Amino acid sequence: MRADSLALAFEQRRTRLRGIAYRMLGSAAEADDAVQETWLRLDRVAAAEITNIDGWLTTVVTRICLDALRVRAQRAETTDVTAVDARATGPGADPEDEALLADSVGRALLVVLDVLGPEERVAFVLHDLFAVPFADIAPILGRTPATTKKLASRARLRVHAPARVDQAALAEQRVAVAAFLKAAREGDLGELLAVLAPDVVRTADPAALPPGMAALVRGAAAVADGTLVLRQRSRDAVLLLVDGRPGLVVAQAGTPLFAVTFTVRAGRIAAYDVVAAPDRLAELTLALLPDPS
Repeated sequence: MRADSLALAFEQRRTRLRGIAYRMLGSAAEADDAVQETWLRLDRVAAAEITNIDGWLTTVVTRICLDALRVRAQRAETTDVTAVDARATGPGADPEDEALLADSVGRALLVVLDVLGPEERVAFVLHDLFAVPFADIAPILGRTPATTKKLASRARLRVHAPARVDQAALAEQRVAVAAFLKAAREGDLGELLAVLAPDVVRTADPAALPPGMAALVRGAAAVADGTLVLRQRSRDAVLLLVDGRPGLVVAQAGTPLFAVTFTVRAGRIAAYDVVAAPDRLAELTLALLPDPS
């Protein structure tokens, strides 16, 4: 393949490469960096050395992303996970572009992918989202195809972990939490009061609250007022299974910052808890909500 043909082939595949990188990294800026690095590496390779351009580009961009995920995982072990992630606000990040990409991918999926280990995430994204055979993924990870298949299977079980309530309770809780989120985003006090039980209790870790806001609030009026104060955060929230029940996760660039668990009784929210402490966040199981049947 000639050098000019390689450049054309790369441009024809740029969108797919960016899609792979974004699903692996959860950041538009980092995805663009990975794709650019892939191009730089392609530009340094003799055209005659590449016989399968699709396989070569997929392998290179994946290895770049895998290295980034491993560095991120190591950094997370010594970093306060409640801090605002630089991927969301760092130089080169375009909030509008980030939002468009996130919506096209599925913001909830990005949040769940973020809890996977680097190798699980790579195996799941390549196989389940881009139909790359395990035999092609295995050399990238330095694993056998059988082990790679197990990594993807383990990731799939986490992404699609089952609910811990029956179908009727799941549907009731989903409706209540979705109504709460909609009302919070729109700043609709009346709708909030309609979905909150009169004696609702809101608790929260101090790290989730502005200075001076009480960690425990009782009563629908007080809870609704406090929810509206934090309206901006609701725009970054996604509806997920949180410990097997419908809940919310506030995320930036796919990274969970806060989680909200709910107690629903008779179709109304009787209590909710905002989790922000790193140790409590780490104990939560996050998964995609199953499609309504």
